[in-house]
Amino acid sequence: MFTGIVTDIGTIRTVVPRNDVRRLTIASVYDPSSIELGASIACAGVCLTVVSTGTDSFDVEAAPETLAVTTAGSWGEGHRVNLERALKIGDELGGHIVQGHVDGVATVVAREDLGETTRFTFEAPAELARFIAPKGSVTLDGTSLTVNEVDGARFTCLLIPHTLAHTSWGDVHPGGRVNIEVDMMARYAARLAEFR
Repeated sequence: MFTGIVTDIGTIRTVVPRNDVRRLTIASVYDPSSIELGASIACAGVCLTVVSTGTDSFDVEAAPETLAVTTAGSWGEGHRVNLERALKIGDELGGHIVQGHVDGVATVVAREDLGETTRFTFEAPAELARFIAPKGSVTLDGTSLTVNEVDGARFTCLLIPHTLAHTSWGDVHPGGRVNIEVDMMARYAARLAEFR
């Protein structure tokens, strides 16, 4: 489990294909001695398992399903990814409950720099749109964000300067693709409504 509060921006150092899996080395400020093998780290919202560590990096492996459903298949050397280590019991829940199980990929339709804030407009896959509601939570590239407006499959989020400066969102522009995980509570509420 995660919270969608990004704690580092990692940089993809190497991508090594091996059969149908890709091994990724990610440079990070995380102390490698504090990362246990088998630990989960959210990389752009994708929960990946640490398989080894280096002096200033860690390695994860992306399986075929991950490569097919998320943006991980397009990550190359130099690509920056939002990172978050797994939630520990007793940690502050600053965002919302995030599983790291990406539901799909949303497209960035527009970016408007409004002075103090930046408004992004996204288009979600049609099958996920019903889980997105105004004032609800959504996880985009591992960042817990609040939905502002919804119009069909399109929705907007406002980002403050701190978020732009301390995540990879400064790199995001129209036409880009971001990992989306819908709010777990919205998913269960929709499922329960099916049985009424």
